[in-house]
Amino acid sequence: MTTTNDYNHMNDRISSLLQKTIEAMGPELVGNPELAEVLNRMIDGQVDKYTEAQDGKNQENDGGLADLIGLGKDAPTDLGQTQMPPDFADYDDTIDSDRIRAAAQLYHICIHELLGVFSVVDKLQELFRAGTLRISGDEGALALYRLEKHGILRYSKRDRLMAYQRMFGYGRGYSTQSVRPNVEFHGLFKHFIIEVAEYWQQKRISEVIRHNANDPTFGSIAIVRRAALDLRNNLKNTSYGNINVLRIETNQALAECFKVLEAPDIMAQFGAKNGWETIELVKWQYFQESVQASTMNRMAVAGRDIIDWLAEPYVLKNDRTQFETLLYRIAEPVEDWISSEEGMRMTRPTPPPRDVYASNRSTGGVRRNPVYNRSNGRRPVSSE
Repeated sequence: MTTTNDYNHMNDRISSLLQKTIEAMGPELVGNPELAEVLNRMIDGQVDKYTEAQDGKNQENDGGLADLIGLGKDAPTDLGQTQMPPDFADYDDTIDSDRIRAAAQLYHICIHELLGVFSVVDKLQELFRAGTLRISGDEGALALYRLEKHGILRYSKRDRLMAYQRMFGYGRGYSTQSVRPNVEFHGLFKHFIIEVAEYWQQKRISEVIRHNANDPTFGSIAIVRRAALDLRNNLKNTSYGNINVLRIETNQALAECFKVLEAPDIMAQFGAKNGWETIELVKWQYFQESVQASTMNRMAVAGRDIIDWLAEPYVLKNDRTQFETLLYRIAEPVEDWISSEEGMRMTRPTPPPRDVYASNRSTGGVRRNPVYNRSNGRRPVSSE
């Protein structure tokens, strides 16, 4: 049992030991500032070992309340002899990494949904059912058939959009009394990305202008940690429910969509060389929209990697060298996300190099002048 006197004396001894060590290592600390971090880490490690050894040993069932208020024949006469309770677990340590990874994968799916992958495949299914696509039994036809049959068992588009709004606050018109849009996510997400980018920018600057390569960098670990913990806590509180199973199921559907888009017979219909060109051409021809497929894909991949980094206990590392090494895993994704986001705000998507749709097309789906109404099957002469 740790008493109040033991706790106070332990902290006094730690302070005295640290001061004497600093006085003895004065010149070495000036030449190598990283020794101060090593010294503090070694002392903290010894304290943690002592605390773990005392945790739960000879602890009173009432937490020491009887000793404190003076009940019993063995009640202490000095306040310093009362029991000091052990520390409890930090809030930021209690997190389920599976839910954060589910949020990361769902973000990747959400950006591709906003890009229009699912809407393009829905249009291809509509054309396939109408017989407009000149395909029959090849790879693309079979993939469209299977995707439609699988869609009966999968979550609907409304379910997906409600999940995006509940997790990230993206989209409108799908909130209900039981679903609250997470309007705080994007601000916290962007704030964390900016802080990480500034940390690495300050590190590069400090490496250029400092004289000693072992000097600590200018970046603040505490600022990055606080931004990461705020974002992680936001995702933790919004990732309950069907998010985990929905992202697995929708990720499978996304993979099947690209099997359709990359099928040779489908690409031949639009003169595309890959699935991304199929998306761009179908969006331009049937939706009259040009999309930034490359930019949004990079944003989706980078955002997924950034959120996935939060699923691990990396952000709780106190050692600067370890923290920087672990933070380096998302240094490039952060830069990719920022450049992609700025590119989407500052530039407009480039349409395909040719007009593949008629601007005056009839929206009813019926020819204005059917062939069987024309004289001798010939196209009528314009009156102009």
